[in-house]
Amino acid sequence: MKIVVGLGNPDEKYSKTRHNTGWMFLDYLSEKYDFEIQKKTLNSLIAEVNINNEKVVFVKPLTYMNLSGNAVQKVKNWYKVENKDILVVFDDIDIPFGDVRYKLNGSGGTHNGMKNIVQMLNAKDFPRIKIGIGGMKHEKQDLVDFVLQKYTKRELNELESKIFVDAEEKLYMFLKS
Repeated sequence: MKIVVGLGNPDEKYSKTRHNTGWMFLDYLSEKYDFEIQKKTLNSLIAEVNINNEKVVFVKPLTYMNLSGNAVQKVKNWYKVENKDILVVFDDIDIPFGDVRYKLNGSGGTHNGMKNIVQMLNAKDFPRIKIGIGGMKHEKQDLVDFVLQKYTKRELNELESKIFVDAEEKLYMFLKS
């Protein structure tokens, strides 16, 4: 069994913002492969999908970003999986827009949601897909304002036509591990 967590904020006002990139990636997958992430449990919206004869649980935490670890810990305990079987997908301000990176472990970096997951799991040994949103912030622009700003139409098109396709390839690397 594998768990795929997309980080984001639950309120509608955060939809299509940079900080909701993890949720948006899961929405992209659910639309492409025709499944719904709507079962409300464990402080999350969840879908259980069978991929290549293995259960894959897609998770959108309903906690706010900075408390994502609460939901991830509940999901981990409920499904009784090891950290290596939990993939977290999130936006990363420290990576240029459009770059997608897959890492098997690491710290929370500058991302408060990831810091909270590392803290709540008391571990860094879980894989992650980082989707770059950096390089677009104006020098004087506040970081919070930037990550909570909605993507432009051009950026949304690039996300769906290129960036999420790249992230999906990295997702399959995780699913094969």
